[in-house]
Amino acid sequence: MRTIEVPEGMSRKETEIFTKLDPQRLPKHIAIIMDGNGRWAHRRHLPRVSGHRAGVDSVRSTVETAARAGVPWLTLYAFSSENWKRRPRTETGFLMALLRRFLKQEVPTLNKNNIRLQYIGRKHELPEEVQERMVWAQDSTSHNTGMVLTLALNYGSRTELADAFASIVKHAQMNGGVDHLKIDEELIAKHLYTSNLPDPDLVVRTSGEMRLSNFLLWQLAYAEIYVTHTLWPDFRGANLLEAISEYQKRERRYGGLIANHHQPA
Repeated sequence: MRTIEVPEGMSRKETEIFTKLDPQRLPKHIAIIMDGNGRWAHRRHLPRVSGHRAGVDSVRSTVETAARAGVPWLTLYAFSSENWKRRPRTETGFLMALLRRFLKQEVPTLNKNNIRLQYIGRKHELPEEVQERMVWAQDSTSHNTGMVLTLALNYGSRTELADAFASIVKHAQMNGGVDHLKIDEELIAKHLYTSNLPDPDLVVRTSGEMRLSNFLLWQLAYAEIYVTHTLWPDFRGANLLEAISEYQKRERRYGGLIANHHQPA
């Protein structure tokens, strides 16, 4: 197995893990369900918003490490469409303000690491001032040619599928009607929010929870799942590399048999 030349900026622990990876088997697209901010704060007898604030450092470390490692696509589940109903208004308001600050503060770092920013979700339902900051941040990184960082904001997989079907019907009505409409997997994928992204190879969930929480249900059909008990505010680039290391130990079958597997006669 060949080792990878270690990029600048990696910590000693990151370097130790990174040099043992197979450069030919890096996942092309990693999706992360960032979970555990509330529990992190509760264990420290702090308000929940302190966990969200601490999670920003985890985002920065993880994004930078992914880019340095050569991961082409990284998607972070930042805010679900269900959060509006399941979180107090004061908390969702704080999260929106935190998002605005994050986008303003992180654009220089994204540009430094040649990272291009984009979003998926019902962006039009977010507060206007948040939408404006999102457009500004995306435009400010649009010239970058390295890793694509996708933030899932006001995102839910079921609403994505509903929007995809509505888009298919609307497109058909504008192009001769629905009588001869043929719906297949390729057509559905073309109308998803992620139509410009490959399906994730690896999905990482922090905090030990064993569920996908309505995240990329269509796209994760054959993704490898890695769950860590580490709470999101404690997650760093080294944890991401550990997830990649575990990913490289697995045989991806896509519903078939592994190579050289012989069925009994």
